Amino acid sequence: MTSPAGPEPIRSRANPRFQHLRRLNEDARERARQRRTLLVGAHLVRAWLDHGRPLVSVAVQGPSIEESDEVHALLAHAEADGVPVARFSRDLMAAIGGLDTAVRIVAEVAIPQGRPDALRGQDAVALDGIQDPGNAGTLLRTAAAAGVFHALVGPGTASAWSPRVLRAAMGAHAVMNVVEVDDLARALRESGMPCVGAAVRASAGLHEANLREPCVWVFGAEGRGLSAEVDAMLDTRVAIDQEPGVESLNVAAAAAVCLFEQRRQRSRSV
Repeated sequence: MTSPAGPEPIRSRANPRFQHLRRLNEDARERARQRRTLLVGAHLVRAWLDHGRPLVSVAVQGPSIEESDEVHALLAHAEADGVPVARFSRDLMAAIGGLDTAVRIVAEVAIPQGRPDALRGQDAVALDGIQDPGNAGTLLRTAAAAGVFHALVGPGTASAWSPRVLRAAMGAHAVMNVVEVDDLARALRESGMPCVGAAVRASAGLHEANLREPCVWVFGAEGRGLSAEVDAMLDTRVAIDQEPGVESLNVAAAAAVCLFEQRRQRSRSV
């Protein structure tokens, strides 16, 4: 869509608004201090708005002579809600988004406060030391797709609200209750929920286990697996059937196998 050229875009890296947004993209401590993060790209902004979540501010690439219909609609939505909008040059937008190429739109949002009490009686996933942002985000996306809307994120895991994890999750954060905790074993104990983990050596195969009742699925880093304290919290261990002699599954892929087997079992029991 072609739109009239707006105000001259900001080009100076000394601009306070640019500095603020870049810090949110790059600095986990700054995100934690301000309880703010960035949604990079139209898809994430749309998903956030579609679920009734508010925006704090918006940055767009300008001038908007080649603004897409989607970005134009999101910008109109923000302006109608009185959300501050700033236009930046292409190179500054690339720096804000942390990408090699500029994105058309970035939104600043408040990080919701996680609700640990909401886990009781509900399915959840727990992430223990999953350092790769792509794996952490993909796991959250998989959980939401399987109908699991609560997540406990333990220490050593990639920051759940970092822009890289948000991109990998593809909008899952908008529908999930994400609870970051300092002590995952204690959080699992306090949830009062049975805990299930996938293990190479387990007494039961995944497809033999009864997964019809609510539980917390616990997933650890591929290299070291679960920490000893978290592993001790497991009530059930299940093994994914795979070809012998082949490297174990990526943690996000293993989560998909487990969560959709649970979904399959419950759909058959209705």
